[in-house]
Order: sequence, then structure tokens, then C-alpha cells
Amino acid sequence: MAASKQSNLSPIDLVILIKIALSHGSEISQSRLAEGLFISQSEISKSLARSRYARLVSGKYSLMLQGLMEFIEHGVKYCFPQQPGPIVRGIPTAHSHNALNNRINSGENYVWPTARGTIRGQAILPLYPSVVDASLVDSELHMALALVDAIRVGRNREKHLAIEILWKKLLNEEYPNKSESYNFSG
Repeated sequence: MAASKQSNLSPIDLVILIKIALSHGSEISQSRLAEGLFISQSEISKSLARSRYARLVSGKYSLMLQGLMEFIEHGVKYCFPQQPGPIVRGIPTAHSHNALNNRINSGENYVWPTARGTIRGQAILPLYPSVVDASLVDSELHMALALVDAIRVGRNREKHLAIEILWKKLLNEEYPNKSESYNFSG
């Protein structure tokens, strides 16, 4: 009996699904996703296939937002763990991003390393290398991925705040009112 090929989620899959969720159901094509995330269309296609296998995308173009948020809330810190690294120059992430830094009092900054960064802090490797460039041109994506980083590396209070803000951001409504899915185009 031949073993079936396993299709595990990759960090870029999470980035792509968040980018789709941020469209709030407006039409977003694979070519626009690829352009906005600085990756190829073939990477988008492979990612969507893995996401369908994981039941985060249904049919051809329906994002299962409830499942995505469950994965972010309960699985991302285990599947894509991260530990703060050395002090580098970069752009703010996790509790250092504006979405959380006014609610979390911390003497340390967390940053995605980049020479184009504006602050110094402990390095947090982004979910995917092109995230830094994509975030510099898309502030909503930057915020959402910084919130995911707060879940990956934060303490309980930071995680709970990040989840609450991310739900509001992705659903355009108050947590915990949850929508079932968003449709998008290919």
C-alpha cells in the first residue's frame, strides 16, 4: 500500500490566509496576493492547496475564518514557535507594534530584522522572509502579523489582547462574534 503524501501547513500559508481575511470578502485574485506578498503565483497555488487539505479553505475560494482563528489562537505558537534573538535594527512586531504597545508596558522591543527598520530590539524572525517587505507597504498586514507574533512569543495577557484585536480586525466586529467564511477569487 502506497503512503499518501502529507501536506503540512507552512508559515507562508498563514500569511496568505491572513492577507485574504484582511480583504473582508472583497475580491482578491491570486495575482494580487502574489504581488502584495512579494511571492510567486505558484507559491500561492501550492499554499491554497495545503490550506484546503487543512480545511482552512473550502471549495475553490472560501476561507474558513473560524478555523483560521482557532489555528492562530491555539496552534500557531506550537507549529511556528519563535524565541526572541539578539538586539538588531528592525520594524516593530508583537507587543512593540502600535496595536499593542499602548496597552502593554515593556522595556524591551521586538522587531523583524531589516536595515530599513527604525528601532532596535530583540529579533523575531517573521513567518516568511517577504513579510517584512509586504508589511512596509501594507500597514493592515503588518498589524495582523505583529498580533500573530504576540501570540507566538507573548505572555498570556499579550496573547489574549492580540487575539481580541485580531478578531476585531479580521471580522470588522466585536470578539467573539465569529463569521464562518469569506469568499475570494482565483
